[in-house]
Amino acid sequence: LIIILIISSFLLIYLLEKKDPFKPPSALINKNVPEFNIVNIYEKNKLFTNKDLYGKFVLINFFASWCLPCKAEHSLFFDIRKKKPNLFLLGINYKDPEIDAINYLDKSGDPYNYVGIDNNGLVGLEFGVFGLPESFLINSSGKIIYKHLGPLTKDIIKNEIYPLIK
Repeated sequence: LIIILIISSFLLIYLLEKKDPFKPPSALINKNVPEFNIVNIYEKNKLFTNKDLYGKFVLINFFASWCLPCKAEHSLFFDIRKKKPNLFLLGINYKDPEIDAINYLDKSGDPYNYVGIDNNGLVGLEFGVFGLPESFLINSSGKIIYKHLGPLTKDIIKNEIYPLIK
């Protein structure tokens, strides 16, 4: 009985705080982007680092060819490119065989300005990625100002991401 009361109390507190379990807090919000470097999926001699993010707004999207929610949001990135051409789209292929990712992007189209490879998941680990897809909005100062876990939707992009882009 005591255990049930304790669990119920924590659940009640959680519900009263109106926290959304689909929007877990991120320790990285308003912090500098972690240091990273990733190789381009198409050109192995091209390297992209966290320093390349400064001076522009960047939307980072962790995706994989095997991820169904990633496929559901994929077409939205083409819309983002049209509506926000100054927003740099960085796709990070996460724990996915390169050939599968290349085939996926060849078939579905490549909306990204740069596609990096994170085969071992170390870049994702630095960002705290724990599910796909995950997206991060970086401001021109190199700070993470928004994180979304799960597939983006038109409403999320319009109401939560676009207002943050300057």
